[in-house]
Amino acid sequence: MKVQPIYNSKILKKGFEFASNNGSLFAASTALILSAARPLAILATPNTDKDNKRYACTKAIASSLNGYLLMLCASIPIAKAVKEIDKNPAKYLSEETVKNLKGKEKILAASKKYTFATQLFKLGIGLLVAAPKAILTCALIPPIMNKLFNIKNNRKTNNTNPSFTGKTNIPAKTIFETIKEKGTKVIAKGINSNFVQNLAEKYHNTRFEQHIISLTDAVSTTAFIHQISQSKDIKNDNKNALIYNAALSTGLSITGGYVLDSITKKPTEKFIEKFKKANAKDPKLNKYIEGIRVAKPVLILGTIYYIFIPLISTFLADKFDRYKTSLKNNN
Repeated sequence: MKVQPIYNSKILKKGFEFASNNGSLFAASTALILSAARPLAILATPNTDKDNKRYACTKAIASSLNGYLLMLCASIPIAKAVKEIDKNPAKYLSEETVKNLKGKEKILAASKKYTFATQLFKLGIGLLVAAPKAILTCALIPPIMNKLFNIKNNRKTNNTNPSFTGKTNIPAKTIFETIKEKGTKVIAKGINSNFVQNLAEKYHNTRFEQHIISLTDAVSTTAFIHQISQSKDIKNDNKNALIYNAALSTGLSITGGYVLDSITKKPTEKFIEKFKKANAKDPKLNKYIEGIRVAKPVLILGTIYYIFIPLISTFLADKFDRYKTSLKNNN
C-alpha cells in the first residue's frame, strides 16, 4: 500500500510535536502568523468609521505580539517540566497515579487520561496568562495607534514607562533550571492529586482541548472589555465599537469553532488512523497524535478569528455603535 507523502511529512510531524509539547505557545505562534491577515481584513471593511477600524486593527496587532511574547516566557518552563515527567514518570509520579492514568494502555504516553492530565497544565498556562495579556493589550493600544496612525491619546499622560537599568549577577541558565525543577515538582504533585486524576477519569474522552482554548479566549476578551471600559487613554468615541468588536469576534469564533470541530470530527479521525498506519514504528507516534488533537482547535479558531471574522465583527460593531449613539442622541 502506497503511503501519501503528507503522512510522513517531517514539517507536519515537527508541527504536531510542537503542539503536543507546548500547546499554548503553538496557539500563540499560530495567532502571530495568522494575525498578519486580520489588520488587512479590518482595514478593508466597507462602510465603517475609519477610527473604529484603526482601533480594531491596532488591537489585533497588540494582542498577537504581546500574546506571543508572554506565552513564550510563561509556557516554556511548564513545557520543559512536563517533558521531564514524560521522560521519567516513575521518578515524579506515584505507582498508584501511573496505574490510574495508564489504564489499559501498554505505555503511559498512549493514555488519554495521562494526556488530559499533562495538557491541563500545558494548555492551562494560556488560561492563566489570558487576563494579563488582555490588560497589556489594552495598555499598548494608545502608543501603537500613535505610531501607526499618528492618533494621540485624548488626554495628556506622563511618561511612566519603567526603566529597567538594574543588573543581576545571577546566570539566566541557573534561574531557568531552578524554575524548571520547582515547576516539575509542582506539576507532578498536581498530577498525583485525586482532583486531577478524577478530572482525567471524567473528561479524557471529551473535546477538552477545544474547551480550554475557547475558555482562554473568553477570559481574555472579558478582561480586555473591562480594561477598555476603564481606560482613560482611549478615545471615548471609539470605546464602544472596540468592545463590541472584541465580543463579536470571540463569540463568533468560539461558536464557529465548535461547529467546524463537529463537522470535521470524522475526517480528523480518518486522518489519524491513516497517520498511525504510516508511522506505526515511529517512537514519537503518541506525541504526534496528541499534537493533532491540540493543533486542530487552534487552527480552526485561529483561521476563523483572524481571517473570516474581522470583516463581519468590525462592520457589525460599527453599525451597532452608530445605532446606540443615534438612540442616545434622539432621547
